[in-house]
Amino acid sequence: MTDIQELLLSRIRDVEDYPEQGVMFKDITPLLADPAAFTALTDAFAEIAERTRATKIVGLEARGFILGAPVAVRAGLGFIPVRKAGKLPGATLRQAYDLEYGSAEIEVHAEDLSAGDRILVVDDVLATGGTAEASLQLIRRAGAEIAGVAVLMELGFLGGRGRLEPALAGAPLEALLQV
Repeated sequence: MTDIQELLLSRIRDVEDYPEQGVMFKDITPLLADPAAFTALTDAFAEIAERTRATKIVGLEARGFILGAPVAVRAGLGFIPVRKAGKLPGATLRQAYDLEYGSAEIEVHAEDLSAGDRILVVDDVLATGGTAEASLQLIRRAGAEIAGVAVLMELGFLGGRGRLEPALAGAPLEALLQV
Protein backbone atom coordinates (compact mmCIF):
# COMPACT_ATOMS: atom_id res chain seq x y z
CA MET A 1 0.00 0.00 0.00
CA THR A 2 1.31 3.45 -0.90
CA ASP A 3 1.65 6.36 1.54
CA ILE A 4 -1.32 8.17 -0.02
CA GLN A 5 -3.49 5.05 0.18
CA GLU A 6 -2.56 4.61 3.85
CA LEU A 7 -3.36 8.27 4.55
CA LEU A 8 -6.72 8.15 2.77
CA LEU A 9 -7.75 4.85 4.32
CA SER A 10 -6.80 6.08 7.80
CA ARG A 11 -9.26 8.98 7.39
CA ILE A 12 -12.26 6.88 6.29
CA ARG A 13 -14.50 5.84 9.17
CA ASP A 14 -16.55 2.64 9.16
CA VAL A 15 -20.09 3.10 10.45
CA GLU A 16 -21.85 -0.20 11.17
CA ASP A 17 -25.49 -0.76 10.28
CA TYR A 18 -25.89 2.50 8.35
CA PRO A 19 -28.11 3.36 6.53
CA GLU A 20 -29.63 -0.02 7.38
CA GLN A 21 -28.87 -3.15 9.36
CA GLY A 22 -25.99 -5.20 7.92
CA VAL A 23 -24.41 -2.36 5.91
CA MET A 24 -20.91 -1.07 6.68
CA PHE A 25 -20.98 2.59 5.57
CA LYS A 26 -17.68 4.18 4.53
CA ASP A 27 -17.81 7.73 5.93
CA ILE A 28 -15.43 10.15 4.16
CA THR A 29 -16.21 13.19 6.32
CA PRO A 30 -13.06 12.69 8.48
CA LEU A 31 -11.00 12.71 5.25
CA LEU A 32 -12.67 15.94 4.12
CA ALA A 33 -12.00 17.52 7.54
CA ASP A 34 -8.26 16.75 7.30
CA PRO A 35 -6.61 19.34 5.01
CA ALA A 36 -3.57 17.13 4.30
CA ALA A 37 -5.69 14.12 3.33
CA PHE A 38 -8.17 16.19 1.29
CA THR A 39 -5.30 17.90 -0.54
CA ALA A 40 -3.62 14.55 -1.25
CA LEU A 41 -6.88 13.20 -2.65
CA THR A 42 -7.43 16.31 -4.79
CA ASP A 43 -3.86 16.12 -6.11
CA ALA A 44 -4.24 12.41 -6.95
CA PHE A 45 -7.46 13.04 -8.89
CA ALA A 46 -5.95 16.08 -10.66
CA GLU A 47 -3.03 13.89 -11.77
CA ILE A 48 -5.53 11.38 -13.22
CA ALA A 49 -7.28 14.24 -15.03
CA GLU A 50 -3.98 15.34 -16.53
CA ARG A 51 -2.93 11.80 -17.48
CA THR A 52 -6.29 11.10 -19.19
CA ARG A 53 -6.18 14.47 -21.00
CA ALA A 54 -9.56 15.43 -19.55
CA THR A 55 -10.94 18.84 -20.52
CA LYS A 56 -13.78 18.88 -17.95
CA ILE A 57 -14.65 17.16 -14.68
CA VAL A 58 -18.11 15.72 -14.04
CA GLY A 59 -19.05 15.18 -10.39
CA LEU A 60 -21.89 12.83 -9.47
CA GLU A 61 -24.40 13.94 -6.86
CA ALA A 62 -23.63 14.55 -4.08
CA ARG A 63 -20.19 13.57 -2.80
CA GLY A 64 -18.84 13.73 -6.36
CA PHE A 65 -19.51 17.49 -6.17
CA ILE A 66 -17.39 17.80 -3.03
CA LEU A 67 -14.53 15.82 -4.55
CA GLY A 68 -14.78 16.89 -8.20
CA ALA A 69 -14.98 20.67 -7.84
CA PRO A 70 -11.55 21.11 -6.18
CA VAL A 71 -10.07 18.67 -8.71
CA ALA A 72 -11.36 20.86 -11.53
CA VAL A 73 -9.86 23.95 -9.90
CA ARG A 74 -6.51 22.22 -9.26
CA ALA A 75 -6.37 20.88 -12.84
CA GLY A 76 -7.54 24.15 -14.41
CA LEU A 77 -10.66 22.54 -15.88
CA GLY A 78 -14.37 23.23 -15.88
CA PHE A 79 -16.69 21.42 -13.46
CA ILE A 80 -20.10 20.01 -14.39
CA PRO A 81 -22.54 18.58 -11.85
CA VAL A 82 -24.65 15.56 -12.76
CA ARG A 83 -27.73 15.80 -10.56
CA LYS A 84 -30.79 13.83 -9.63
CA ALA A 85 -33.66 14.56 -12.01
CA GLY A 86 -35.57 17.78 -11.39
CA LYS A 87 -32.75 19.66 -9.63
CA LEU A 88 -31.33 21.66 -12.56
CA PRO A 89 -33.06 24.67 -14.16
CA GLY A 90 -33.17 25.09 -17.91
CA ALA A 91 -32.65 22.60 -20.71
CA THR A 92 -31.29 19.28 -19.53
CA LEU A 93 -30.47 15.83 -20.83
CA ARG A 94 -31.90 13.05 -18.65
CA GLN A 95 -30.84 9.43 -18.27
CA ALA A 96 -32.83 6.74 -16.48
CA TYR A 97 -31.17 3.72 -14.90
CA ASP A 98 -32.10 0.72 -12.79
CA LEU A 99 -31.34 0.41 -9.11
CA GLU A 100 -31.40 -2.75 -7.04
CA TYR A 101 -34.99 -1.88 -6.10
CA GLY A 102 -36.61 0.44 -8.63
CA SER A 103 -35.09 3.07 -10.86
CA ALA A 104 -33.71 6.60 -10.83
CA GLU A 105 -32.87 9.42 -13.24
CA ILE A 106 -29.96 11.84 -13.50
CA GLU A 107 -29.58 15.06 -15.49
CA VAL A 108 -26.97 17.43 -16.83
CA HIS A 109 -27.35 20.85 -18.45
CA ALA A 110 -27.36 20.18 -22.18
CA GLU A 111 -25.12 23.15 -23.02
CA ASP A 112 -22.36 22.22 -20.56
CA LEU A 113 -21.04 19.29 -22.63
CA SER A 114 -20.17 19.25 -26.30
CA ALA A 115 -18.20 17.48 -28.99
CA GLY A 116 -14.50 17.81 -28.31
CA ASP A 117 -14.90 17.63 -24.53
CA ARG A 118 -13.03 14.81 -22.77
CA ILE A 119 -14.78 14.09 -19.48
CA LEU A 120 -13.36 12.59 -16.32
CA VAL A 121 -16.16 11.43 -14.01
CA VAL A 122 -15.27 11.80 -10.31
CA ASP A 123 -17.12 10.21 -7.40
CA ASP A 124 -16.41 8.91 -3.93
CA VAL A 125 -17.47 5.27 -4.30
CA LEU A 126 -17.98 2.77 -7.09
CA ALA A 127 -20.53 0.32 -5.73
CA THR A 128 -22.85 -1.42 -8.20
CA GLY A 129 -21.92 0.99 -11.01
CA GLY A 130 -25.45 2.03 -11.97
CA THR A 131 -25.08 5.77 -11.48
CA ALA A 132 -21.64 5.87 -13.09
CA GLU A 133 -22.87 3.85 -16.07
CA ALA A 134 -25.85 6.20 -16.53
CA SER A 135 -23.52 9.23 -16.34
CA LEU A 136 -21.33 7.80 -19.12
CA GLN A 137 -24.41 7.28 -21.29
CA LEU A 138 -25.53 10.85 -20.58
CA ILE A 139 -22.09 12.29 -21.41
CA ARG A 140 -21.98 10.42 -24.73
CA ARG A 141 -25.53 11.52 -25.60
CA ALA A 142 -24.33 15.11 -25.16
CA GLY A 143 -21.63 14.43 -27.77
CA ALA A 144 -18.65 14.40 -25.40
CA GLU A 145 -15.95 11.75 -25.05
CA ILE A 146 -15.17 9.74 -21.92
CA ALA A 147 -11.63 10.33 -20.59
CA GLY A 148 -12.23 7.98 -17.66
CA VAL A 149 -13.76 7.48 -14.24
CA ALA A 150 -11.90 8.17 -10.99
CA VAL A 151 -13.23 7.12 -7.59
CA LEU A 152 -11.84 7.33 -4.09
CA MET A 153 -12.83 3.74 -3.33
CA GLU A 154 -14.19 0.76 -5.16
CA LEU A 155 -16.36 -1.74 -3.31
CA GLY A 156 -15.19 -4.69 -5.39
CA PHE A 157 -17.61 -7.21 -3.86
CA LEU A 158 -20.54 -5.32 -5.46
CA GLY A 159 -19.32 -5.85 -9.04
CA GLY A 160 -19.48 -2.27 -10.27
CA ARG A 161 -16.31 -2.54 -12.36
CA GLY A 162 -17.73 -5.41 -14.40
CA ARG A 163 -20.94 -3.50 -15.03
CA LEU A 164 -19.07 -0.31 -15.95
CA GLU A 165 -16.36 -1.70 -18.25
CA PRO A 166 -18.58 -2.06 -21.37
CA ALA A 167 -19.78 1.55 -20.95
CA LEU A 168 -16.17 2.75 -20.52
CA ALA A 169 -15.30 1.35 -23.98
CA GLY A 170 -11.59 1.23 -23.13
CA ALA A 171 -11.41 4.43 -21.03
CA PRO A 172 -9.73 3.86 -17.66
CA LEU A 173 -11.46 3.29 -14.35
CA GLU A 174 -9.12 4.33 -11.52
CA ALA A 175 -9.91 3.58 -7.88
CA LEU A 176 -7.47 4.99 -5.33
CA LEU A 177 -8.62 2.38 -2.77
CA GLN A 178 -10.03 -1.12 -3.16
CA VAL A 179 -12.36 -2.06 -0.30
